[in-house]
Amino acid sequence: MISSLRGTTVHVDSDSLVVEVGGVGLSVAVPVQLARSARTGEPIALHTSLIVREDALSLFGFETREELAVFSLLLGVTGVGPKSALGVLSSLTVPQIAQAVSDDDDAPFRRVSGIGPKTAKLIVVQLAGKIEPPRVSTGARPGGAGHSTVSVQVVQALVGLGWSERVATEAVALSVEKASDTDASSVPALLRVTLAALGPARKESVGG
Repeated sequence: MISSLRGTTVHVDSDSLVVEVGGVGLSVAVPVQLARSARTGEPIALHTSLIVREDALSLFGFETREELAVFSLLLGVTGVGPKSALGVLSSLTVPQIAQAVSDDDDAPFRRVSGIGPKTAKLIVVQLAGKIEPPRVSTGARPGGAGHSTVSVQVVQALVGLGWSERVATEAVALSVEKASDTDASSVPALLRVTLAALGPARKESVGG
């Protein structure tokens, strides 16, 4: 079993890389966003899963152990194969997957190419209890304990203004990632930033 590899990227495709390790080029299927960020000639380290079939050996690689763990969980879902599981991780982050499962919301999975309504529902049902839902502080900066408290207050304020808790939580997490340290540490400032982002989509978000 090849559980990890470290080498040099020698070729980049839309959803795969060729990584040279000890003079051997290994083809590794990766999430789209990872392929986009990879650069030929640069070193790379991946957590990997080797899928063995009668007619092929396929290697799938991820930047983090969390992505690899979710990939393995997805493979345990009825109707989800390696390519579909990789498609989910190309379309959604680990926190987004965890949030969708926690909310019993199969809509994000239905939007993934190759995932039908039945399989999307099975992902939510069969992953329930196996993946920890993200906290509001998921988007907080490392060491920013204060950001977590601020985020909670802003989520509560948005819920009071009519947004659903799910929409409010996701919006605040994104705002924390993009805001300056000063804005992320201030309830009024973070609320203002989040409202600006939510404003155009308010009608769709309320009650969502």
